[in-house]
Amino acid sequence: MKSALVKGVFAGAALTLTLGLGGCTETGNRSIATDLINAMLTPSAAGLDQQTVADGLKEALRVGTERAVGATSQAGGFLNNELIRIAMPEQLKTAASTLRAVGFGGQVDAFEQGMNKAAEKASAEATPVFVDAISEMTLADAMGILNGGDTAATDYFRDKTSATLKNRFMPIIEDKMGQVGLYQQYNQLMDAYNALPLTTKPTFDLDNYVSEQGLDGLFTVLGQEEKNIRQNPAARTTELLQKVFAGN
Repeated sequence: MKSALVKGVFAGAALTLTLGLGGCTETGNRSIATDLINAMLTPSAAGLDQQTVADGLKEALRVGTERAVGATSQAGGFLNNELIRIAMPEQLKTAASTLRAVGFGGQVDAFEQGMNKAAEKASAEATPVFVDAISEMTLADAMGILNGGDTAATDYFRDKTSATLKNRFMPIIEDKMGQVGLYQQYNQLMDAYNALPLTTKPTFDLDNYVSEQGLDGLFTVLGQEEKNIRQNPAARTTELLQKVFAGN
């Protein structure tokens, strides 16, 4: 009853503001009215200080990162997930098709699997890289994200940190690609392709491709985890998450 009464009061106040400012023609007045109405009617972490809100969003990203890393770093985490599976790059599709036609299909499949295995192994070591970047989120960033879309924090995080994360993630990817023998597989495929008549070796940056695809997969799964935290109370596994997202 109390909650319904509060909502009723807010709705009444919003209607009054709308009527009172509806006749104004200045953009600024319309903006003020809209902001006030949205502030009263939008579920949010009302009453919480900005630092708590910021900490809550960072917590959501931290928890989401741990879950995303856990999901993608297991065997088949990339390979068996159609949403993030690393496919044969566009630059190599002609070569791959040609090699399959002359009996190298098994090697082509092994190369594609190797890219995914490298990403899975690199993902297992991604948590500290992501957590460090999360810590740099500001109060202003957080307040703008709170009432955004289901993946607003992830989208912001991806936009602001992708370049930095890629620089830090690249050495991890390169190490794991070496561990799974991906460089050797790639060189063998290209040697076989170049030995065929009338073929030209494609220009392709293997390190860059697997690194970008690996990060993109992590961000994709992180976005799913953020959406789950926002929509599903059972996914809010810490007190801070429960407090900040209680209105969602």
